[in-house]
Amino acid sequence: MSRNPGLEELIHDELRAVAGITQKSMFGGRAWLLHGHLLCGARSDGLLVRLGKGGDAWALGLDGVQPMLSRGKAMAGWVRADGGVCGDDALRRRLIAGALAFVRTLPPR
Repeated sequence: MSRNPGLEELIHDELRAVAGITQKSMFGGRAWLLHGHLLCGARSDGLLVRLGKGGDAWALGLDGVQPMLSRGKAMAGWVRADGGVCGDDALRRRLIAGALAFVRTLPPR
């Protein structure tokens, strides 16, 4: 996987004012963590978003959103949004807000 600098910049802009956010290279792209917990990631094939087990159904109902796969298996609570979704500011913000809401329920690491 290659990186997507444009998507990385959009996500960075969304999260720059959120306290506790860090970034690192992961998943063949760039990942954002909140208090040490994975929140979301950007790579060439789209946006990876952590919504929590059972919290991803609403997102999976959107066109362009699929379960995130790891070694061919769906990762419960994670979704991958394609370029069309990433380019829609409202949808991208909604996905990131959903990830923030879920990850804020987790204890800091």
